[in-house]
Amino acid sequence: MITCIITYQIDPYKKDLFDTYARNWGQAIPECGADLVGYFSPHEGSTTTAYGIYNIESMAAYEAYRQKLMAHPIGKANYEFAQKEKFILKEDRLFVKNASLPHTNFIAP
Repeated sequence: MITCIITYQIDPYKKDLFDTYARNWGQAIPECGADLVGYFSPHEGSTTTAYGIYNIESMAAYEAYRQKLMAHPIGKANYEFAQKEKFILKEDRLFVKNASLPHTNFIAP
C-alpha cells in the first residue's frame, strides 16, 4: 500500500472554491479505486496550503486509477472547474509508504 500526499498552494481568496473541489473528489476518488483519507483546507496558520491524501495499492494501480479519474464525469468536471477558476496555484505529489507498521513490537537497531 502506498499513500499519495498532494500539497496544494491555493489562492487564499478562493478557499471556498477549493473546498467545493475537495468535496467533489470525496465522491469521485473512491469510485475510481483509491481509498480517500481526505482533503484538508487551511484553517489556522497558513492560508495558502491545502492537502489531498489517499491510499492506493501500488504505482500500477495508481496509473489505472488516474485514467479512470480523468474519464469519470465528476473527475473530468472537477479538473475543468479548477482550470477555469484558477484557485490552485501549485500542486505537488509525494508517494510514501508507511514504515511504522506494525505498531506492536519494538525492533532494536
